[in-house]
Amino acid sequence: MKITFDFEKPLADLQQQIEKIKQAEEKTKVNMSATINELQDKFDDTKKQLYTNLTGWQKVQISRHPDRPYTLQYIELMCDDFIELHGDRNFGDDKAIIGGWGSIGGQTAMFIGHQKGRNTKDRQYRNFGMANPEGYRKALRLMKMAEKFNKPVITLIDTPGAYPGLEAEERGQGEAIARNIMEMSVLNVPVICVIIGEGASGGAIGIGVGDKVYMLEHTWYSVISPESCSSILWRSWDYKERAAEVLKLTSSEMFKNKLIDGIIKEPLGGAHQDPVAMAAIVKKQLIKDIKALKDRNIEELVSERIDKFCAMGVVIDDESADPAAAPVTEQAQ
Repeated sequence: MKITFDFEKPLADLQQQIEKIKQAEEKTKVNMSATINELQDKFDDTKKQLYTNLTGWQKVQISRHPDRPYTLQYIELMCDDFIELHGDRNFGDDKAIIGGWGSIGGQTAMFIGHQKGRNTKDRQYRNFGMANPEGYRKALRLMKMAEKFNKPVITLIDTPGAYPGLEAEERGQGEAIARNIMEMSVLNVPVICVIIGEGASGGAIGIGVGDKVYMLEHTWYSVISPESCSSILWRSWDYKERAAEVLKLTSSEMFKNKLIDGIIKEPLGGAHQDPVAMAAIVKKQLIKDIKALKDRNIEELVSERIDKFCAMGVVIDDESADPAAAPVTEQAQ
């Protein structure tokens, strides 16, 4: 197991002990299998306990793991074939958002998702998964194409946010995201959204309005990142761990607040531990939902989709309460 984060140090120590005993066993030819098995059991128990009691910040860290599978890897593992489509037919082709036709479980669907890079060159090419306006306009073009051919839309979300550069604002970043939200709300085909990593701000919601919205177990979804929240509230990034807890951005908190429809469990230790198994789990869920949604009356589906998102964060004034009291905020599906 590759150890990356500070909170994984207990696992690293146990792993080191196991390796040392194995080396000693090989060198001395003395059977130490009992000791190795005992340490391995302790390693497995510690690993299970560690990953079932993660803090908000620790989940943020896992969602950013450099080996975590990205959109193209999921598509490669889930789809029988995939044809990528390019460009927004207006400005250019944004490499931070990819999309195209894919076949999953015998069903053709339009796949759209954020794409990050594995190395420095690729990260720059993909703009670190931060889309420009043309990326969201490309996504909308592909959604409209899916609607034309009556095919479901599947979006995979993994972005630290929409690109905040001057040129993005000049080309209408806010308008592009707002239009996507509006158009996705009334799209006349089933829409399934899965947060596979980071789900930050408008960058996520720009392709995140769906009939079903899922989060992988160790992902986060919030209007702002913990670092940015910390810098605004405390004028320093030093409080990012506290911000992560206050924001309630984990999958369990989001599900409890009825802002998502479900949590997709990850392999122990995170999706990066076994991308093939993770893709198989996601694929199974997508196939199940596609079959259930495609038989629904589309007018009812769109109406329910609109109602679901409009009900989030609704403020209800209780006339019987003290007028001086603050209004009650209710989050409902």
